[in-house]
Amino acid sequence: MNFRRIYAAILIVMLSISMCACGNNNDTKTNDAASADSSQESDTIQDDSTSEDLGSKGNNSEDTEETKPQNPLLKMPESIDFSAINSILPGRVTVEGTEFVVDGENIYMNGSNVPWNNWNDFGGSFNKKFWNEHFATLHESGINSVRVWISCNGDAGMSITKEGYVNGASTKHWEHLDTLFTLAEENGIYVMATLMSFDHFKDSNNTYNSWRTMIQDETLMDSYVENYLIPFCERYDDFNSLWSIDLCNEPDWIYENSECGKISWENICKFFAKEASAIHDNSDILVTIGFGMIKYNSEIYSGNMGSDEYLQSLYADEAAYLDFYSTHYYEWEATWYGFPFDVTPTEFGLDGTKPCVLGEFPAVGMLGNVNGSKEMSADDCYINLYNNWWNGAFAWTSNGVDDCGSLEDFKTGAMEVYNMIYEVK
Repeated sequence: MNFRRIYAAILIVMLSISMCACGNNNDTKTNDAASADSSQESDTIQDDSTSEDLGSKGNNSEDTEETKPQNPLLKMPESIDFSAINSILPGRVTVEGTEFVVDGENIYMNGSNVPWNNWNDFGGSFNKKFWNEHFATLHESGINSVRVWISCNGDAGMSITKEGYVNGASTKHWEHLDTLFTLAEENGIYVMATLMSFDHFKDSNNTYNSWRTMIQDETLMDSYVENYLIPFCERYDDFNSLWSIDLCNEPDWIYENSECGKISWENICKFFAKEASAIHDNSDILVTIGFGMIKYNSEIYSGNMGSDEYLQSLYADEAAYLDFYSTHYYEWEATWYGFPFDVTPTEFGLDGTKPCVLGEFPAVGMLGNVNGSKEMSADDCYINLYNNWWNGAFAWTSNGVDDCGSLEDFKTGAMEVYNMIYEVK
């Protein structure tokens, strides 16, 4: 392994943030087809239950089968036949200290974002051929892990009432996920499953008000945890390919942006704490949050909203914690928060207690157009993150969903990292 360099810490002056095109918080990172989602047919399942009925459901843990939703579209598929899955993964990813480990050996998450093929794939327009072929291409390119958006904005696949009660997900949603995790096993790819995004709360989608209501009411939060999250964990816990759950893509904008409701961190992170606790209690799946910027993932700036202390202050359970950090980075952030590719995670502002991956950065690399940044190819971004003691890198994206680039922009660097890992062993 090359010795990883240590650079002097950068003094940052906190100012208001202006956004640029790639990674813009005001414009969802989608292509035209994704943006048109609200005009397409959706299989989101709505319910005419009254809010009183919903409250009684959420508070009564002894509901009978007669009082639970009976919509046939919510039926869970039959159990998965693992004997039919030819997995080539070496084992489950765990955490030891500040390292990821598989069967006693350190593993570096040499990854990429494959957020969607068709916006809201799972329960929507899922294409098995795309996922199988893209996973195979990534595996051949030295990529061992991906980040996938399981629900892009909640407008398809999910079942949530107008009052914010989550009944679960459609049968088709589960069937598509069965295929996704099976294909990942068979192609040697670990999946970080991003269950939600700030897009759920954005007032341009069909169900935004339901999601805003849900995340501000503890009983409704529990309906999501009990009727969707726990079944998700129980169904896929035996898949080594599901190495982690990202609770939400860039919750920063739920807090900051009017178009996403400007919901308090107390509400947002109480929900996260409940989720983390449920995942740890019901599975061996690792947990993270994909913060959009280091601003809310570090005590150096506005506080670490993902710290054990903060999450457990909102939900008093020792299982309410993150296993690793996965902050995002785009070049506009350099002016305010520095440049992560030449420094260690702790020098960048993370607390040094957990493994750290860069969960998003543009696949085209750094263009050097912003004060505090510099020109750096995506290949060098991969190599530098590895050499500076990060635990993983996930470019946005390998399948070119927008103008931020694709696999062609970083595959040489990803393969070089793969070769360095191989040489160490």
